Amino acid sequence: MYNRTYRGKSQQGKFVNPEDLLEDGLYALGLEEQLSGDDRLMEYITELMNWNRIYNLTSVRKPTEIVTRHILDCLTILPHLNGDRILDIGTGAGLPGIPLAIACPERAFVLLDSSSKKLRFIQQTLGILELDNVKLEHVRIEDYRPDELFGTVICRAFSDLHDLYKHAARLCTVDGRMLAMKGVYPMAEIESLEDKDVIDDVVSLTVPGLDAERHLVLMHPTTNG
Repeated sequence: MYNRTYRGKSQQGKFVNPEDLLEDGLYALGLEEQLSGDDRLMEYITELMNWNRIYNLTSVRKPTEIVTRHILDCLTILPHLNGDRILDIGTGAGLPGIPLAIACPERAFVLLDSSSKKLRFIQQTLGILELDNVKLEHVRIEDYRPDELFGTVICRAFSDLHDLYKHAARLCTVDGRMLAMKGVYPMAEIESLEDKDVIDDVVSLTVPGLDAERHLVLMHPTTNG
């Protein structure tokens, strides 16, 4: 991580523009060089805001808050991705799938959701971003039968840990992992698991500019049946 003062707020306490906020956040995450000169994250934010005026894709309305609470929040899990095929369950407006796909053009992403409205937004946005490493699946997770398994299955807002493991373990490769993005430490969800040994770690994440707890639960499958 770069040792640089975060410039998310000016001396007067007002937020700087979203572009500067994003630039500083990428710097803080060590992603400035990786995403240098790539305008697609800001283009995605623009499309999300435009569609959000008509469709309720996210409760976050301000572009500066979209930067911190969505874009940078999603990018914090980059070091924990495993394998070349990534599945985003319950992707909604394309989070975390789209930011991760922009940052990882060498990986293939499948974004799954049962909402046709949200997938229409993603489909149009993919064309604008010219993002060709993303495939969409309009299906419920329990009915999804992929031709090939995934190195990483991600859940940001889909369900609790019990249901995630129930539906996602069968979709992982033998050495695959499941990543559950959480706010506060999910003690109750962990306690509800029948087999707590499936948890490899619970990592505390720091999102630049966000004064809130974030945790990432890493799990592995015990079977691919």
